[in-house]
Amino acid sequence: MTQHIGIVACSAEGAALCYRTICAEGAALLGPHAHPEVSMHTPSLSAYVDCLERDDWDGVGELMLASAEKLAAVGADFLICPDNTIHQALPRIAARSPRPWLHIAEEVAAAADRRGFRRLGLTGTRWLVDSAVYPERLEARGLACVRPDPAERDRINAIIMDELVYGTFRPESVAAFQQVVGRMRDAGCDAVILGCTEIPLILDDANSPLPTLDSTRLLARAALRRAVGGTAAA
Repeated sequence: MTQHIGIVACSAEGAALCYRTICAEGAALLGPHAHPEVSMHTPSLSAYVDCLERDDWDGVGELMLASAEKLAAVGADFLICPDNTIHQALPRIAARSPRPWLHIAEEVAAAADRRGFRRLGLTGTRWLVDSAVYPERLEARGLACVRPDPAERDRINAIIMDELVYGTFRPESVAAFQQVVGRMRDAGCDAVILGCTEIPLILDDANSPLPTLDSTRLLARAALRRAVGGTAAA
C-alpha cells in the first residue's frame, strides 16, 4: 500500500517536472506503468510573486498552507513543494500543517553528503540565494555554500522569472548559467545546486562545468522512497 503524495506547487514548469519524475520513475519500484497516487494544487503564480515582491513571507506561508489543507482533504499522506524559494516560509506554517513535509534543501544536502561533495555552488532566484534555506542545511552537514555575486544573482533571477517559468529556454541564458557555474568551479566548488526547480530544464551534468544536484528530481525521488517505504536511486 503506497502513500498518497501531495504536491504543493508554485510555478508550473518545475511542478510539472517533479510530477513527471514521480510518475515515470515509479515503475522501477512498483512495476510497469505504476506509481503512487499523486495530487497537486497550485494557486496563481502571481499570488506568490506579489507576496515575494513585497517581502511578505507570512503571505507566502498562508498560500502554502491553503494548498496543504486542500491536499490533505483529498487524502494526501505527506507533502512536497517543488519550489526552493518559498521554502523560506515553511517554518512559519509547519506547526499548523495538516500533513508532514519533505524539505527540498534537506534532500539536496543529504544527496550532496552521500556523493562526497564538500563545497557547493548555489543557483536560484535572488530570494533563495539571499536566504538561509540552503546554508543552514548544508552547514549542519559540514558542507560549504558559495552564492553567486550580486550581478550574477540579478541575471539568474531575471532568466528564471522572465523566461524559465514561462517555458522559454534561450541558448544565451544557458551560456549565462554556464559562466556562473564555471566561476564557482574556479572558486573551488565541487558541485552546483540547481536551486530553482526550472533550472534542470536547461542545465544538467551534460552541459554544466560542475556536477549538478537537481533539486527537482531529488525531491521527487525522496517522495517516491517515502511513498513506497523502500529505497529509490539517488
